[in-house]
Amino acid sequence: MNDRRLLLVHAHPDDETIGTGATMAKYAAEGAGVTLVTCTLGDEGEVIPPELAHLTSDRDDTLGAHRVGELAAACAALGVTDHRFLGGQGRWRDSGMMGVASNDRPGVFWRADLDEAAGELVRIIREVRPQVLVTYDENGFYGHPDHIQAHRVATRAFELAADPAFGEGEPWRIAKFYVTAVARSTMRRGAQAVAGSGTRFSPEQVDDLPYGCADEDVTTEIDARAHLDAKIAAMRAHATQISVEAPWYALSNDVGQEVLAVEHYILRSGVLGPPAPSAPVEVGGLGEPYKLEDDLFAGID
Repeated sequence: MNDRRLLLVHAHPDDETIGTGATMAKYAAEGAGVTLVTCTLGDEGEVIPPELAHLTSDRDDTLGAHRVGELAAACAALGVTDHRFLGGQGRWRDSGMMGVASNDRPGVFWRADLDEAAGELVRIIREVRPQVLVTYDENGFYGHPDHIQAHRVATRAFELAADPAFGEGEPWRIAKFYVTAVARSTMRRGAQAVAGSGTRFSPEQVDDLPYGCADEDVTTEIDARAHLDAKIAAMRAHATQISVEAPWYALSNDVGQEVLAVEHYILRSGVLGPPAPSAPVEVGGLGEPYKLEDDLFAGID
């Protein structure tokens, strides 16, 4: 293992693979330390395979336990060996989608005390000592309460980990803090490709989706196409949540999306590294070209 250490904070099992799986596989293969922190077990998720429908929260309520195994298999596919559940397995429960009754259920992550949850993450940060932290933006990427809370917790822990007055352990200052992103041009290209692919999945209506950013907002592009097969294998491991017809996938709504092996990020704190030495790239293959950082660790001494 080299001395590069990356920490990713995700809300539920499968989020890590869909949004950052290729990046995780790339850095793990290169020998960097990759630590994944998952905040809930994903107890409130829908279930795609009919034979597993009994797992849902309104029936056996055993989906979270099942997804622990799916996550372990996905991490193995990605080459990630350091995975933690925030506060321990099952410490906080999946809150469900925004505005549903389960948002107010005792013990859900959405209702977690911010400093308590951040304190659990600070313990991991001070143990692992990552140079780079990755999570979602303020909207939790697409508005799920657990994703929003993951952003809040990661942001608070980013601050507290460097504060010698907080908690136990030696303070640690993370050099770079990123949020995940998907450029709108990438989404439009993917929707067009799905529409003409012959897959059973329906194309997404890009302009109606609650996520996506302007191309010029992207600061960092990680080209992990060499690790596309690992990401697809990890997606297949999350069988209750994801249907895969490579290179396409869909969640329970059967809306098709492309499995992305070029993943985008926005730097929120730290110094942006130098742009890639290659020619300017066009984010998502469309729009105006922008020179982008091509390494999350770029510029870190």
